[in-house]
Amino acid sequence: MSTVVVTGAASGIGRGIALGAAKRGKHVALLDIDERALAGTASAVLAAGAASSLPLMCDVSDERAVEAAFGEIADRLPAIGGVVANAGIEVSEPLASARVDSWDRVMAVNLRGTFLTSRAAVDYWRERKSEGSLVCVSSPSAFVGFAGGANTAYGASKGGISAFVRAAALDAAPYGVRVNAVVPGATDTDILYFGLAGEALLARRAELEESAKVQIPLGRMARPEEIADAVLWLLSGESAYVTGSHLVCDGGLLAKSANSF
Repeated sequence: MSTVVVTGAASGIGRGIALGAAKRGKHVALLDIDERALAGTASAVLAAGAASSLPLMCDVSDERAVEAAFGEIADRLPAIGGVVANAGIEVSEPLASARVDSWDRVMAVNLRGTFLTSRAAVDYWRERKSEGSLVCVSSPSAFVGFAGGANTAYGASKGGISAFVRAAALDAAPYGVRVNAVVPGATDTDILYFGLAGEALLARRAELEESAKVQIPLGRMARPEEIADAVLWLLSGESAYVTGSHLVCDGGLLAKSANSF
């Protein structure tokens, strides 16, 4: 059974992808900077049926850290079959008051981190003359502006990821490596409720659920496992002729006009 590598695996969509890979009996390598949450995910992955679980502290914006992580995975786990460049952060600041350090950090984690992870993955497969599948995580904000605004850095980073996927797919194809993107819509993960507890958390959840009924054609937010299923399809042989593509998994959000005429 092959290994699946997931960055940003400690929580949210990354955790969902790791658990989905575990349920399919994969060896799972988990990369994240949150040590406590990473340990919890590693335990959950084993409980879900993973052949093995390897948690690695890794800042994906650090070139040496990413290279070291892939070296350790290569030494300790079976051949890598799939890599998911999922790690990302979001900073909401209106353009007029946006800070350069915020912009740089979002770009470092989201775009540079995707580049470093992808380069390490493709290099791994190229050196071993083995096929592989790489999935990068984009966003609807790569294609449209968020209605609430204050999203220039995140949107630009995800737009960069989408352009990167198309270009990287061409570079990787001669090695038998596929490169695709998944585009998750609003997903019900803990990050939506960060810092909230008790009544405040319940109120925020109810607010988002009501908003989803209006804004999203399918009338609800995604569950992490639904995004994971889309990613794992892209990693599988069932998508063997798919590369340079985007799999939009957003409940119809991008298909919808803002108004009815």
